[in-house]
Amino acid sequence: MQEKRKQLADLRSQRWLAPDDMRSFAHRQRLQQMGLRREDFMTRPVIAIINTWSDLSPCHAHLRERAEVVKRGILMAGGLPVELPAMSLGEVMVKPTTMIYRNMLAMETEELLRSLPIDGAILMGGCDKTTPGLMMGALSADLPCLYVPAGPMLSDRYNGQVVGAGTHTRMFWDEYVAGNIDKEEWVALESRMTRAPGTCNTMGTASTMTSIVEAMGFTLPGATSIPAMDAAHPRMCAASGERIVAMVWEDLKPSRIFSRAAVDNGIIAYMALGGSTNAAIHTIAIAGRGGVELTLDDFVKVGAGIPVLADIFPSGTRLMEDFYYAGGLPALLEQLKPHLALQSLTVTGLTLGENLARCAASARNAKETAIRPLDQPVTDGAALAVLRGNLAPNGAVIKPSAA
Repeated sequence: MQEKRKQLADLRSQRWLAPDDMRSFAHRQRLQQMGLRREDFMTRPVIAIINTWSDLSPCHAHLRERAEVVKRGILMAGGLPVELPAMSLGEVMVKPTTMIYRNMLAMETEELLRSLPIDGAILMGGCDKTTPGLMMGALSADLPCLYVPAGPMLSDRYNGQVVGAGTHTRMFWDEYVAGNIDKEEWVALESRMTRAPGTCNTMGTASTMTSIVEAMGFTLPGATSIPAMDAAHPRMCAASGERIVAMVWEDLKPSRIFSRAAVDNGIIAYMALGGSTNAAIHTIAIAGRGGVELTLDDFVKVGAGIPVLADIFPSGTRLMEDFYYAGGLPALLEQLKPHLALQSLTVTGLTLGENLARCAASARNAKETAIRPLDQPVTDGAALAVLRGNLAPNGAVIKPSAA
């Protein structure tokens, strides 16, 4: 690191010695056209903030503010932040389904990073299809990148019961249609069940995908489970902005992090979380962009013997806030260490095993039962299975309890 700092100091001392060609001149000219001084950008890593914020994406409603915090971290580390808006895929508002737009976001992300003078990227997202879209594009571009999860929304309570988004909405709708909830009560639920920005607070596709990406090594440790409105979330954003600048100097590209071992770590976490069935489709797509061949059969093979440890709805009874209080993904991975490839490199520049050792102080809180120990799982069997038949000749991922 000292050598990198010396190189940076040497470069800055020669900041006026710029390439003498037309394109470089035009880039410097246009940056100054926007009010930047020459010394604001010369020899500084240019960091793209790929932001999927939108006024019609409640999951990402806070990312506009969080991008400013990321910029602060980048500036403090000596980089130049540039925010680049990308397609926002808020799950509920988009019709007919966000699935048909995932690859559009992947292409947009890749072309933003390829076509512009960028040295590294912060990827800001969280809702279901956003995470795979951003990751697929970033893996193809192969520039240093770090994922910043939007974080889950706050929980609600109803008649002494924790209430989350998505599945609980359908449950209460059934009660309303059956006449067990009156109109006034239904309207009250509508205004309070999703009471703050952030992704669904169940273990749906949003938290499943961000957790898989964290297990693969592409977020700061513990970033996935921080609630969107928790004070720890902007602190994580600032730390991510600072770290991506160092990653550029270290030339820590996705191709150095992404491997079959990293994918397997993601699958193991996926199984222990009792995650969304949709995540299998997205994980296969991400693996393909990273040059790793992956099939549904690999999920069965890699996930064999991994019980569900996360007591999170719908496989369990808790919500993502409880998961956070219990230590988040590092605490879950700590339970799974015998099954993980601990030597896998991560965005911190350390291995997964080294990250977990550093997180030991915040490991599973035994008093918080949202994360179970291996000998007291939520379910003994696998969270997911692959079913084949005349309706799904190529296989479909199911929850065994629903089979």
